[in-house]
Formats: sequence, C-alpha cells, structure tokens
Amino acid sequence: MIEQTLKQWHELLVSKDPAGLQQLLAEEVVFHSPVVHSPQQGKPITSLYLGAAMQVLANPSFRYLREVASGDNAVLEFETEINGIHINGVDMIRCNEAGQIVDFKVMLRPLQAVNLVHQMMGQRLSKA
Repeated sequence: MIEQTLKQWHELLVSKDPAGLQQLLAEEVVFHSPVVHSPQQGKPITSLYLGAAMQVLANPSFRYLREVASGDNAVLEFETEINGIHINGVDMIRCNEAGQIVDFKVMLRPLQAVNLVHQMMGQRLSKA
C-alpha cells in the first residue's frame, strides 16, 4: 500500500510542485517537525511545512540513502548539504487505505544541521 504513496512522494520531490501535496495528503494529516514541539495538524499547515522543506532541503545534493517500507508505513533516510553543512535525516511516513499520507515525521542530525534548517525554514514560513 505504501509503495504507491512513496512513488508519488518521490515524483513530488523532483517536480517540487506544492500542488501535488494536495492530492497526497489526507485532510487529517499530522506533521511532526524536528524543531516544533507540538504536532501540526491538518492539510493546510502540513502543506505549508512540507512545501517549505522541499525548497530548503531538496537541493541538487539531496538523496535518499535507504527506504524501509511495510504495510502502511515507511522510513526513508536522506542526506543533503546546505552551506557546507552535511545534513542527515529520516522521514517517517504513514498512509491510509486510500494511499494518502496521514502522518509525516522528520528527524534531523547533527545539531548544527537542525539549527540551520530551523533558521531557513523560519525564513521561508515567515514569507508564506
């Protein structure tokens, strides 16, 4: 079930078309940010965060290192580099029976990367 969702997610990262998020995300989706304490609930706020993340993280150096998928869950490890800082992270995704994402959690390391992404995401989101 998650395989089709992941295919759409990968296509979305290539196109960077935020409109694709509208089809991929369920209305009740919950987003867990590496820098925001409380979960963000609903499609509008999740679309905002993921759209900004695509612009910040999905640069030419971005790549997924491995994926583990089973049933309606997937864990995708990624790496990218921004301003000379190597970023390693994990996307944890769960979808519903319709293949829409209902839970998306991002974890980042090291601390220097978390701080940089926090700053860059803050700049992007303040313009939204």
